[in-house]
Amino acid sequence: MNLVTELGAATALVAATCAIHLFGIAGLMLLLRRHRGRHDGEVALVRQALAIIGAAAGLFVLHGAEIWLYACFYLWTGALDTLEMALYFSTASYTTVGYGDVVLGPGWRVLGAIESANGLILLGWSTAFFVAIVGRIRWLESEIGNTQ
Repeated sequence: MNLVTELGAATALVAATCAIHLFGIAGLMLLLRRHRGRHDGEVALVRQALAIIGAAAGLFVLHGAEIWLYACFYLWTGALDTLEMALYFSTASYTTVGYGDVVLGPGWRVLGAIESANGLILLGWSTAFFVAIVGRIRWLESEIGNTQ
């Protein structure tokens, strides 16, 4: 694998994961907006808890899909031999844990490093989204408390 091909593959994977993330977060926002409403007391707290759990689960699914995309690419190209190895490596790289017990061969090392940078950015994006959701829910909670 030459460097130009590796960088092309990395660019395509980064673009795909960013698109998955963009549309996934947009979908989560639509779902959360649909379930937003004014309720009193305990009903509001339950809805808020469910919204937080739903947002966390949705983000987890998004990151899972992005990790699987990289893992399938590693398996498809023969960069890694088994699905388990590809998923393990992709998860460790995406989350920037990078244990080092499974490594890519010389033709794919740059892609592994780019996956780490991609994962770091997407995890940061998710964190910002999640903090905004929780902040919005806390604001609604205070508004409900002020009207009672």
